[in-house]
Amino acid sequence: MWQPASERLQHLQTMLKTKLNVLTLRKDPLPTVIFHEPEAIELCSTTPHTKNRAHTGYKVTYLGKVTISGTHFLSGCTESAVVGLWDTKQTSVAHDDSITSSNAILEIRPFQVRLHHLDGRGEATVAMDTFQVARIAYCTADHDISPNVFAWIYRQINDDLTFQMDCHAVECESKLEAKKLAHSMMEAFKKTFHSMRSDGRIHKSGSSDEFPEELSTPDDG
Repeated sequence: MWQPASERLQHLQTMLKTKLNVLTLRKDPLPTVIFHEPEAIELCSTTPHTKNRAHTGYKVTYLGKVTISGTHFLSGCTESAVVGLWDTKQTSVAHDDSITSSNAILEIRPFQVRLHHLDGRGEATVAMDTFQVARIAYCTADHDISPNVFAWIYRQINDDLTFQMDCHAVECESKLEAKKLAHSMMEAFKKTFHSMRSDGRIHKSGSSDEFPEELSTPDDG
């Protein structure tokens, strides 16, 4: 049956009001998550996230550092420095039984190396030294004094803008771990170098404000 336009409009408005009332009165809870990004779904962990996450890296015994001379570093350049640090450490251990075997964690990342100094029980971090990968001139895990020693030469910038070359050394728990640290350092150097080159901070010749021109490629032994 034909209805005037005014009646059809009134009927339509009544239907809309009814549907709106139904939608308004619904009490069903909405789902917590409506949309998921594919990446977010893939990265969701099924295990609870712990806030106090342990540092990633290798447990080591920090032997110390010593300032060395020179700017060009070849194979064996860290041997004499490591021997001195090794002898000093062994003497300290002989006179103090409380010294723990592993007193630090060495964490190698792109752009930065972190040395976490642990407490007397070898658990909590009491201090941390950071090293910019761009200032590491040389590293090696090849030493006659011990195959477990890993060392690196770092260009330390002083307050008066002068610099010195410091040789740092750590004793790893095994020869394999020392080799792994050397390999990780080499990978970190490559990533840092390529990133700085893409940012224009390194010229085609390889020189920059951060990388010394005499920079040696880290050696993984």
